[in-house]
Amino acid sequence: MDELGYLDDPGNRLGMLDQQLLHAAQVVIDIGVHLELPVPPGTGWHDGQAWNAELAWEFLRSHSRYPDAILRFELDRYLGWPGQATSYKLGERIWLQAREDARQRQGTSFDLKEFHSQALALGSLGLDPLREALARL
Repeated sequence: MDELGYLDDPGNRLGMLDQQLLHAAQVVIDIGVHLELPVPPGTGWHDGQAWNAELAWEFLRSHSRYPDAILRFELDRYLGWPGQATSYKLGERIWLQAREDARQRQGTSFDLKEFHSQALALGSLGLDPLREALARL
């Protein structure tokens, strides 16, 4: 969106950054809770305690400015859908890398809107098939 000029307004940019922060927090929660990991020592925040729904709620609220009702919905969704937050971020990384690879291959003929149009036309794919299909664009 930034490259297309949709984030020139500081409020829009701040909203995008808050969304990214929310997604990063969701990944931490997804991995920590579902793998029953302890909070890493040295963080200064519940060091060594096992991730659980209560810690996840506290973490989410301290890492986002969204209203509690939205955060509660998001937390419930991610607690009930193991791996969803993590796979979302992995998919984003695959998409961005494939886009950069296409930009490098095509040089000055690269068209951002065309890349996105072709990529979206691929439909729903798993992560490995997505990576392979995007590499052909």
